[in-house]
Amino acid sequence: MALQPPPRDSNMQVLPHDHPEILNQDGIIRRISEQHLINDEKTGGRRISSMALKTSSGENGGLSVDLKRHIEEAGLNPQTYVTTPRWIGSLLFEAIHFRQLDMLVGFDPLVENPYHAQVWGDLNKKKNQKILLGQCKWFVQIHNVSIV
Repeated sequence: MALQPPPRDSNMQVLPHDHPEILNQDGIIRRISEQHLINDEKTGGRRISSMALKTSSGENGGLSVDLKRHIEEAGLNPQTYVTTPRWIGSLLFEAIHFRQLDMLVGFDPLVENPYHAQVWGDLNKKKNQKILLGQCKWFVQIHNVSIV
């Protein structure tokens, strides 16, 4: 089922919004690249960096994510869809994880990715990043890398 179009400004940029058709239990996928990994001095291994949850720059910049249910409804395998040579792994959240921290989860379709969404809110706060990393799980696991 296609989502209703998101609200846009006069330049056709998607405005931050909480999309009512994205349900609290919907899977929110955050793709992970090699740039999101750091060496953990405490464990001697590698882990996900807080950079993985930083918003993009720009006036309406949010955290780019993918909508699991909508990828599945299109008949695609979401794990395959979100994995490319650049995106080597991914984390799975539920929309409620962001909303409980007063964040907005909104539909932001792109020509190259019609299942794209964004999360807007205070993602640059270390406290929020720690909470979110504690709530997510691997969707496409990167071997020998821990989430926290």
